[in-house]
Amino acid sequence: MLWNTVLHRNHRSDRAHPYLARLAEISQDVKRKVRAFMPSIPEIRNFMEKQGIPGRDLYDLPGSEKAFPDGANYRIEIAGIERATTMEAMIDEAKKRSVTIHRAIATVGGSTFCDFQELKAIARMAFEERIEVIMTIGHRKGWDPGSKEASTHEGMMQGFRLRGSDNISYWIADMMRNIEAGFRGFLVYDEGVLFIVNKMREEGLIPKETIFKFSVFGGYCSAAGAKVIESMGANTMNPSSDVSLPILAGIRKAVDIPLDVYIIVVDSFGGMFRAYEAPEIARVASPCYFKFEPGTSEADIYKPWVTEGWHQEFIRQKVKIATIVTEIMERHAPQLKMSGRGPSDLTLSVPA
Repeated sequence: MLWNTVLHRNHRSDRAHPYLARLAEISQDVKRKVRAFMPSIPEIRNFMEKQGIPGRDLYDLPGSEKAFPDGANYRIEIAGIERATTMEAMIDEAKKRSVTIHRAIATVGGSTFCDFQELKAIARMAFEERIEVIMTIGHRKGWDPGSKEASTHEGMMQGFRLRGSDNISYWIADMMRNIEAGFRGFLVYDEGVLFIVNKMREEGLIPKETIFKFSVFGGYCSAAGAKVIESMGANTMNPSSDVSLPILAGIRKAVDIPLDVYIIVVDSFGGMFRAYEAPEIARVASPCYFKFEPGTSEADIYKPWVTEGWHQEFIRQKVKIATIVTEIMERHAPQLKMSGRGPSDLTLSVPA
């Protein structure tokens, strides 16, 4: 009986063999055709180049041929103007150290924590000192009681994009409050929000001079990503804090908007201090802002219960670090130009 079973199986195998052989031929033919259409890595890179995106990171580090309208290569941006007293302290320290601050990133902990008179005071001081201000809107994913996924280790990888239309409307409402207080620059980290506010700007629902900076929390770190958000209306962008010089050079080749490059960043983002890279950053990424945001973590230093006095002292340290980097630039890259006080292309606040 066992022998008969073996004979039966062999008999079935013999009958199936011609069909299996034919299927194998068809499979090989399909694979050959697929390979014929499958682009090689050099062909992929050539296609990227045709889209205006470097096919490779630019390891030869070409100097940027672009600059700010005043011909400058770099400017200074300081983050963490949490209260009116912080702005006052930053201005005072900058004058003491004879360093120019071109842009301030304000209310990182959320502009909702500032009362309206305080917002107006920040806008007025910035206008008087000709400092561009980018406001960080209060409403965010962490304030949404339903965003459970964002509180998990893996869910955090989704980023800061707002959940649902209600939360987007709250974000825009807080932006409108800031516009009424006099501000014309805002930090955006959600492509959907960027789409909406850019349409609002186009249709005159908000002042046409309003600018949008795309945040590091958007996670963009390539020329392709930079090109996408530039096409969506971003006026300036903060690439990831760990982008290399070749990546920065590639991003600069692909887009025209200023790049806001971390020179020093909070420990929770890696704690890098790229002081002696600053000359090369300015050379390949011009026009760029040198961004200063030291500290332990944003979650720690930007809580609303951190005292105003602490922020006043901390902002002075940020100004000191910016002064040191400008000294390094003057020493090692005197051929590169920093903008003077209040260049005409800055988008200044309009005192309410």
